[in-house]
Amino acid sequence: MVPLAGGAIQSVDWLAIAPPTVTAVVALAVLVADLFLPDARKPLLGAVSIGGLAVAALALIPLRGGNRSTFCLTGPGTAHACSYTVDHFTLVIQFLVLGGALLTALLSVGAIADAKLPAGEYWFLLLSSAAGATLLPASRDLATLVVALEVASLPAFALVGLRRGDARSSEAALKFFLSSVTATAVTLLGVSFVYAATGTLHLTRIADALTHTDPQLTVLAQTGVALTLVGFAFKTAAVPFHFWVPDTYVGAPLPIAAYLSVIGKAVGFTGLILVAVVAFPSYADVWAPVLAVLAALTMTAGNVAALRQRPDRAHSAVRLLAWSSVGQAGYLLVPIAAAGYADNPGHAIGSTVAYALMYAVVNLGAFAVAALVARTSPEHRITDYRGLYARSPLAALALGFFLLCLAGLPPGIIGLFAKVTVFSAAVDAGLGWLAVVMAVNVVIALYYYLQWTAVLFRPAEGEAPQAVRAPAVLTTAIALAALAGVALSGAPQLVLRFAEGALL
Repeated sequence: MVPLAGGAIQSVDWLAIAPPTVTAVVALAVLVADLFLPDARKPLLGAVSIGGLAVAALALIPLRGGNRSTFCLTGPGTAHACSYTVDHFTLVIQFLVLGGALLTALLSVGAIADAKLPAGEYWFLLLSSAAGATLLPASRDLATLVVALEVASLPAFALVGLRRGDARSSEAALKFFLSSVTATAVTLLGVSFVYAATGTLHLTRIADALTHTDPQLTVLAQTGVALTLVGFAFKTAAVPFHFWVPDTYVGAPLPIAAYLSVIGKAVGFTGLILVAVVAFPSYADVWAPVLAVLAALTMTAGNVAALRQRPDRAHSAVRLLAWSSVGQAGYLLVPIAAAGYADNPGHAIGSTVAYALMYAVVNLGAFAVAALVARTSPEHRITDYRGLYARSPLAALALGFFLLCLAGLPPGIIGLFAKVTVFSAAVDAGLGWLAVVMAVNVVIALYYYLQWTAVLFRPAEGEAPQAVRAPAVLTTAIALAALAGVALSGAPQLVLRFAEGALL
């Protein structure tokens, strides 16, 4: 504990910051080791990275006991405020991020060799992004929040464009970069306005200051709140800020597309929850209706675009997953909007977190099977999955299960349970019209998910099907996602209980 000027106190709880710190340290270790390892030993970097993510995830266990805070400032006549807080919400999101990054790392082991990607750069960038994503849910001031958001995003730009000489990859990285830079600029402008109006960056102090803002600064505060929320809407790929998603997913290495679909989305929604529900609750009458409209537009645009994908078109499988992820983003926005109308916003936020956990497991599983099929069919067409059951029965059953979970149909009970939870949050908040829009979109999504599922079990046309051989790490990733999905489907209430009351 180090004394600072003005009687403030800077405290550092090293156990609390262990998960992002371990991830960042391993990233640096991998970068340095890459300089000295010969090419034949580069696979060791993958093993070290996977081990580092596992250790970072294990570091969450000692933090279960209760709330911990660090980097705290106290002073005469001011409320206690901290920049880094580990509470239940933080732990759940960090668990999601590190678990998703670990599955992504397993998918990446074979992809790096197949695509001839630079191993050291790849693992360093992936771990750096995961470190930023792990830091973000614990951030409780706008400066730390923006820094964490950029640490998670900047390495992702390079990962998308890491396939040197590939025009599609370069184009995807550029689109992703431009959209994210625009979002960052808008967010920083909003943050500066909020700071000018309130005189603080800590979320809890902002919430207090906004309730009694100087009338001369009211317009400035309102503009700052609006711009900050718009910036985070970019990060969540909400309509109309979603245009970068399909091309980015197609151009990126498949494990990175999976990473962006889960971890990238978790980062955006976590930031949106923190600024909307924690920092701007007094403006709920403004942001709640806006988020409700964005949710309706996002789920509709995503599902309609996914419905229009031609199965025989190159990259149609990845594009369908990309547009599906936009639709799923709309579902995730529903409980956040509902939190603005609810007396207990923590209950609504728990619905979003529960849905995010379900989505992370099954979407990463779907990408894992896509990576397996891509080993023999690199065009990523949906028609390439025809006869997959004859070639690889377990992979076909796993993908069918993941798609049914995303659709919300049995035996994917966890998907059905998550959708009912989100639907209930909308109804409880009095957003009946949004619940109706969601129900319509669920029906639309049923068509393309079931269409893809049916393809898996149809006999292949033409030549005899080629057997699909999976590397051990890829098989492990598929098995872990399938086992998690089956376990959660057997006890879906555990997910909601785990996520319930995650905030406030």
